[in-house]
Amino acid sequence: MLVPRTTPLITGERICERVRELAVQIVDEYCGEEPFIAAGLLRGCYVFMADLMREISRLGGHVRELEFMVCSSYGSSTESSRTLEIQRDLNIDVRGERVLIVDDIVDTGHTLYAVKQMLLNRGADDLNTAVLLDKPSRREVAIDADFVGFTIENLFVVGYGLDYAQRYRELPHITVLEERPEPD
Repeated sequence: MLVPRTTPLITGERICERVRELAVQIVDEYCGEEPFIAAGLLRGCYVFMADLMREISRLGGHVRELEFMVCSSYGSSTESSRTLEIQRDLNIDVRGERVLIVDDIVDTGHTLYAVKQMLLNRGADDLNTAVLLDKPSRREVAIDADFVGFTIENLFVVGYGLDYAQRYRELPHITVLEERPEPD
């Protein structure tokens, strides 16, 4: 049975601190520029994106529009299928726009790379990426996020929006999913 560890890998307090630090970096990057579009990759990004956008706003940053895509490459597995399925596309035209893609984690890199290429092909003028977690040891595609919350080892993690089979997103911290014997 796969269950989350009781001890957090990254505490909720440390996540909040790091989100504030990322917001400062993003506001510095976009300082004095036209407002940008924040494009979140659901479902895992929703907690991170909400907290990040509030911090950007608090710092005086200007997000013109929040938009979401629903992408999947995991399903109910702990391994990526390496095939990106777009279940819901953006509802806006990104041509000539500054876009910040927000995602929960970059693992193999297939999802972030495919979405980035898709938006560049649609004419996004400037495109950056922000991810809460980075697992460079798993990378199969040459892509690095522009703004990274935490770099972690090759662990399957849940919490703070990240899930296993749609479970554990609500945890206020990030923890490792581990195998435990079934209770009798």
